[in-house]
Amino acid sequence: MLSFFRKKEYLIDHLEGFTDFHNHLLPNIDDGSDSVEESVELINKFGEFGINNFVATPHVMGEYYPNTPETIKDALERVKQDLPKEKNLSAAAEYMMDQHFVKILDSGEILPLTKEYILVEMSFFQAPINLNEILFKIQNKGYKPILAHPERYPYLFSKDLKGFEDLISRGCKLQLNMLSLTRHYGPGIQDIAFQLLENGFIDFLSSDCHRLEHLTKIQAIRLPAKKMNLLQPVLEHSKNLF
Repeated sequence: MLSFFRKKEYLIDHLEGFTDFHNHLLPNIDDGSDSVEESVELINKFGEFGINNFVATPHVMGEYYPNTPETIKDALERVKQDLPKEKNLSAAAEYMMDQHFVKILDSGEILPLTKEYILVEMSFFQAPINLNEILFKIQNKGYKPILAHPERYPYLFSKDLKGFEDLISRGCKLQLNMLSLTRHYGPGIQDIAFQLLENGFIDFLSSDCHRLEHLTKIQAIRLPAKKMNLLQPVLEHSKNLF
C-alpha cells in the first residue's frame, strides 16, 4: 500500500529485537509487580510485542525503597526460575538522585544498566539542590547517567528548553517513557515529549512498566508516520544499547 494511505502506525510493530531497560518487573520490592506470577505475566505480555529481553530496574529511593544489590538479585532469581527459556532477564536499578544515592556511589554498590550507563531519576517536584555535583560524581566514578522520563519533570520545561540543554551539556542522556507518547500522564507531558523528540534531545525509549494496564496501553499506541519517523533513530539507538 502506498505510504500516504498509512495514516498511523502501531508502536509495537517497531519493537522487534528491543530490550526494555526501564521497568518494574521484579516482585515485592517497589511499586511494580506484586508477585512472581505477575512478573511472569508481564514478561509474557511483552513477548506479544516481540520483546523478550529485559533489564529490570526497581527503584532505589532512600527509606521508601531501600533496595540493595542483594534484595534486587534475590527478586531477580525468584522470577528467573519461572521464566520460559527464550526470555532474557537481568537487573540493574533506577536510582533517585539524592544524598542516599551519593553514599551508594561512594560505596561502589552500584547496579548499572551496562558497564557504561546508570539509570537515574529525580523528584517530580524539584531537582536536587546538588544536582550538578551528583552528575559530576557519577561521571567521576566512570559511568554516564541516563535520566529516566525527563518529560515528566515540569520544572525543567521552558519555551527554549534550556533546562534540558543544560542536562545534556553535563553528560546526561535522556530516556523517554513509551506512555508519554500518549496522554497517560496528561496532555502537557505528551506535548513536552514530542517537543523533546522534535529537537533531537531524546536518546532512548523504554516502557517504565509497572503493571499490566501499562502494557495494554502501550499495545494500543498508534502514531502518525511523521511522529514515528522522529522515533526511529531513538528506537535504533535503544536497540544498540545492548
